[in-house]
Amino acid sequence: MNTRLRRACVMGHPVAHSRSPMIHGYWLKTLGIPGAYELKDLTPGQFPEFVTHLEKNGYVGGNVTVPHKEAAFRLAAGRDAAAEAVGAVNTLWLEEGRLMGGNSDTHGFVANLDDCAPGWDVPGCRALVLGAGGAGRSAVYALKQRGAEVHVVNRTASRAQDLAARFGANAHGFDAVPRLLGEADVLVNCTSLGLAGKPPLEIDLGPLKRSAVVYDVVYVPLETALLAAARKRGHRTVDGLGMLLQQAGFGFRKWFGGNPKVTPELRALVEADISK
Repeated sequence: MNTRLRRACVMGHPVAHSRSPMIHGYWLKTLGIPGAYELKDLTPGQFPEFVTHLEKNGYVGGNVTVPHKEAAFRLAAGRDAAAEAVGAVNTLWLEEGRLMGGNSDTHGFVANLDDCAPGWDVPGCRALVLGAGGAGRSAVYALKQRGAEVHVVNRTASRAQDLAARFGANAHGFDAVPRLLGEADVLVNCTSLGLAGKPPLEIDLGPLKRSAVVYDVVYVPLETALLAAARKRGHRTVDGLGMLLQQAGFGFRKWFGGNPKVTPELRALVEADISK
């Protein structure tokens, strides 16, 4: 593979909406690295065969998106600590012929928070995470790694309890949100509420202290109703686009090398595409 054009891809179903080719294409061009990044729409039935023979299919690795992250976890011959903890793989690469898996969502989540709200991890930091799906798992893991006390709320209480038990967090029902908001230094929405085409996240930010940071992992639209309300109240806000951009560099380094950076130019490029 080293003597040929290095190719990576994003694997999902559907996958046409992915902005990963735009992000990686930008880095390949600006860093002057010969390579290609492509879309691969694979059904759950096609995915295992494709990734098992990734090199034969002409690829050095790729990103994994819905609905294949748990299947990628099972298929990887080796996994990094984040993937092991979260139970999902979103990045695959070949290492001496072995299929390796990692989870860069955890890195992307906290790198975006550090970039947009420096100093968020105050002494005794308390974080309130809404949602116990894949994004919630990545967020709770990353926050716990940074020493935060994490509280998880989910409509289905058993899912919140399972997630909390996995990472040493605290689980609650939605009726506890007003009380938890009053204690939170960071509020994170990891549900799909607020996503374009989905109902808004209906939450009263009244109890939230003004110093608290509000983070929404949704990035379409760029400013959700939650972030708009938080900004009007004077909170520092963090959108989900930064997480998408920050997590992408992990895979790029594995496949192509170099040192990709999240620049204002790259963010503006993706923002313009989202706004279309």
